[in-house]
Amino acid sequence: MEDVVRKIRVGLVGAGFAGRYHVECLRRVHGVEVELAGVTSARAESREQFGRERGIPVFESIEAMLPHVDLLDICSPPYAHEEGILAAAKAGKQIIVEKPLTGYFGPPGADARYRGDNASKEEMLKEVVERLRRMAAAVRSSGVFFGYAENFVYAPSVQKEREIVDKTGAQILRMLGEESHNGSASPVYGIWRYAGGGSLIGKGCHPLGALLYLKRVEGLSANGRPIRPRSVCSRTHQLTRLPGYRDRGFLRTDYHDIEDYGYIHVEFEDGTVGDVVTSEVVLGGIYDYVEVFANNHRTRCILSPAGLMDTYNPKGEQFKDIYLIEKASTKEGWSQAAPDENFTMGYQAEIQDFISAAAAGAAPQSDLELSLDTTAAIYAAYVSDERKGAAVEVPLL
Repeated sequence: MEDVVRKIRVGLVGAGFAGRYHVECLRRVHGVEVELAGVTSARAESREQFGRERGIPVFESIEAMLPHVDLLDICSPPYAHEEGILAAAKAGKQIIVEKPLTGYFGPPGADARYRGDNASKEEMLKEVVERLRRMAAAVRSSGVFFGYAENFVYAPSVQKEREIVDKTGAQILRMLGEESHNGSASPVYGIWRYAGGGSLIGKGCHPLGALLYLKRVEGLSANGRPIRPRSVCSRTHQLTRLPGYRDRGFLRTDYHDIEDYGYIHVEFEDGTVGDVVTSEVVLGGIYDYVEVFANNHRTRCILSPAGLMDTYNPKGEQFKDIYLIEKASTKEGWSQAAPDENFTMGYQAEIQDFISAAAAGAAPQSDLELSLDTTAAIYAAYVSDERKGAAVEVPLL
């Protein structure tokens, strides 16, 4: 029987960094024909330029674009994710959404006077859980495909660890994970009402998502049921705003009301544990890893720097138009360059899995359930920090 390649029309929401690499990866997908059928974003100038440069039709809103697409790829800032998810689910359109899934962005009408670091984290958790319930109900009732774009899950090293856990029947006893660098380039990162928090939500979602994913794999492989997080303990700090901090100009410091360091200790339903560290105070490029300690093996998953290429440049100006590695503050001297971060960081495999699964009516590796557990665990962690590190139960949705 001849195979039939299905065509999927993709509509992109967002014209920033995530939108750019999603387009790169969508154009590399094999086995399914992908048509980039539209792009929209909040700013007319941004969406027009994005569409013009890439030959993608431009729409003024999600509502205007939905009739022309089969799948909505949401790469907008987290505070706008819910709108796109609910609209797509109502229209019966398939969904990809960037991480973090959502968050708490202040009370209605919050302005520059609002400080998330001083607001009640219990109230935040309560509202986030309600938001998660709304989105989950919409997606589940519509039956649409949902891919949670957590690239850590799809990094080649993490996928190899998934295979080891699955095929050897490993029991993961403890894990470590981190994403850190010298500060986001986004002008609104550092403002709670736009970002939903600081390091915990903005960076911690990556390694946490990978840890939760691997325990899900373990449980599903062993007895057909995922092992989910039970409770978290957490502390956060604002290190670059300490009175004694000496600013040398290498780290971003203009944060309004967020943490620039966070730590989460996760206890799973089976009593095993995982630990996540995340911060904005690490020089030398983005620092990403996951380490697994199991009853039958140990694995270090090194995402960045991946160690595939070292290059020496005696004069920084020579490499001014050459991308080496994300968040490197200099291109002079020796650099651990990333020949293709779409591959090493999991972006290409992520998009390939989503499109293939959506076309086949299958479940992706990174799905709605992982997105819900990750987000709920992070906001439970904010409550724990407010309680000086006391254990807080993770709401399971």
